Amino acid sequence: MSQKSICVYCGSRNGANSAYSQAARSFGSLLAREGWRLVYGAGDVGLMGEVARAAQTAGGETFGVIPVHLVNREVGKTDLTHFVITETMHERKKVMIMNADAVVVLPGGPGSLDELFEALTWRQLGLHEKPILVMNVDGYWDALQSLLDHVIGQGFADSTLADFVTWVDDAETAMTALREKLT
Repeated sequence: MSQKSICVYCGSRNGANSAYSQAARSFGSLLAREGWRLVYGAGDVGLMGEVARAAQTAGGETFGVIPVHLVNREVGKTDLTHFVITETMHERKKVMIMNADAVVVLPGGPGSLDELFEALTWRQLGLHEKPILVMNVDGYWDALQSLLDHVIGQGFADSTLADFVTWVDDAETAMTALREKLT
């Protein structure tokens, strides 16, 4: 069986709740222990840095993708197993998802939402069939879950949209769901 790669979308900040950083570190460590590669935005700041450093510390392989205009802003983490610089944000998202078997979204801001919605839209359009998990640490994504339910309820998406997202509360539950979905 070939090595699995998990694309992680998350904040370039740590957020107000220390549970977010803890979840990122736990998930990075668990990915490495599973022998799976982390695919992420190549930043060394915020939750991005937390998940990558944890994966590296646990001996994991890392694949970072960053657009040239963010190398300084997100402190491009150049000590990764693979470090890719793209020209645009769109190219970054494409390279990340194309190099992954699944997507996991940790707490984050507008960029993480953009990445999630692009992956979700591509799934809805049949451009990929990769699992998408949202790690709802301490209820961070509750409003997002309500929004998606509202979009479906108001007829702007088919009810199958809800089937494309698996909601988990922590890193351990995310790993269990990924093992089930990727076997």
